[in-house]
Amino acid sequence: MTERKPPGMPYESWIDRQIREAEARGEFDDLPGKGKPLPGLDRDPGDMWWIKQKVESEGLSMPLPPTLALRKDAEQALAEARGARTEAEARSIIEDVNGRIREAIRTGLSGPPLNLMPYDVDEIVSEWRRARGVT
Repeated sequence: MTERKPPGMPYESWIDRQIREAEARGEFDDLPGKGKPLPGLDRDPGDMWWIKQKVESEGLSMPLPPTLALRKDAEQALAEARGARTEAEARSIIEDVNGRIREAIRTGLSGPPLNLMPYDVDEIVSEWRRARGVT
């Protein structure tokens, strides 16, 4: 157990002494990663870097607020529709996500503003046709 700081001794000096004595006793010799660079030094830490690091090290995934999750799902649906095998499949994908978007607009979702409107199904299908040279 660490001893208490003696009265009148500055904290920095007391801490430095504790570290120096522990180092002399070899208490830092067997630490994992000794002699290796600290991971993530080349990345911009950004806000809440320590939470991101913990989530990554534990293999967890951070849940998104419902509005952001729907935005992400809508972007994925749009990409899936553009890569659909048939026109009917593309139309179905967009109609499904549009239903979720309309429901979210009608009932509201928690999180930041949704800022999302239903996609124009006919426009997406037209893009799908043009990308495949279908008339």
